[in-house]
Amino acid sequence: MTSETETRQPSHAHHTAPDGFRADTLPEIRRAGVGAVLISEWAAETPERQQAMAEGAARALRAAPLPDGLVSQVYLTGTDGRTVLGFGQWADGEDGRAGISQATVEAGGARRYRYYRSLLPQGEQPEPGCVVAVSFETTGHEAARQLVDGLLDLLGEVQPGSAETSRTGSGGISSNFHISEDGTRVFNYSEWTDEAAHQRTVETSLQQGGAVMNLIASIPGVTPLGFKRYVTPRGLVRT
Repeated sequence: MTSETETRQPSHAHHTAPDGFRADTLPEIRRAGVGAVLISEWAAETPERQQAMAEGAARALRAAPLPDGLVSQVYLTGTDGRTVLGFGQWADGEDGRAGISQATVEAGGARRYRYYRSLLPQGEQPEPGCVVAVSFETTGHEAARQLVDGLLDLLGEVQPGSAETSRTGSGGISSNFHISEDGTRVFNYSEWTDEAAHQRTVETSLQQGGAVMNLIASIPGVTPLGFKRYVTPRGLVRT
C-alpha cells in the first residue's frame, strides 16, 4: 500500500448552515439511525479543478431543499490534488436517492454501502485532521465480512496507533468499515490526527510481510485497491 504524492490543501471559510445542520464538518460515522451510506470518488486533472468540484458540489447542496432523510453530505479533497470524496449518510429506511444533493453524488458514480464494524479509539477521541479512505474489492458478502471480522480479531477491535490522549498516541483514531450492498466492495473510513501520522504507520506496521498485510492476503476473494488521504470537509451534517 503506497502513498500518493501529497499536497497541502488550502484552508477555507466556513459557510452558513441551514437550521438543524452544521456546515463544513466531518460526519459522525457511527451515528445511530443511519441506513444507506453513499460513497463516491471523483477525479480531477488539477488542484484548481479539484477545489472547484468540491466547492460546486457543496454549493449545490446548500442551495437545494434538503430531504428529511438526509443525515449528512460531505465532500473532502484528496491530498493528491486530484480526487474528491463524497460521503452521504441517510436515515434508516430512506433509499438515499431523493433531492438535488443526492443527484450530485450519483453523478460521481456513488456506491451504496452499509456501516458494518469499527476499530475503536482508546480513551478520549481527538479531532480528526485527516480521513484515509481504504478500499477493497470482494467477491461477495462472505469475503467482505471475513476481511473485516479478521482484521478486528487480529487487532482486538482497537485502532492501532491510538492511545489515551492524542499527545501519547501515534495518530490513529478509528477505522470504520462499510460493506457495499452488493458485496463487491469494502470501504474503510479511517480517521487520523494528520497525514504524517498515517504515513508513519504505512511505513511500519502496514508493510508487506506484516501481520495486517499477511491476513489480507490470506482471505480468498479480497483484492486491496489502495488508499487515498482526504482533508478539508465541505457540506452539511445534521445536528
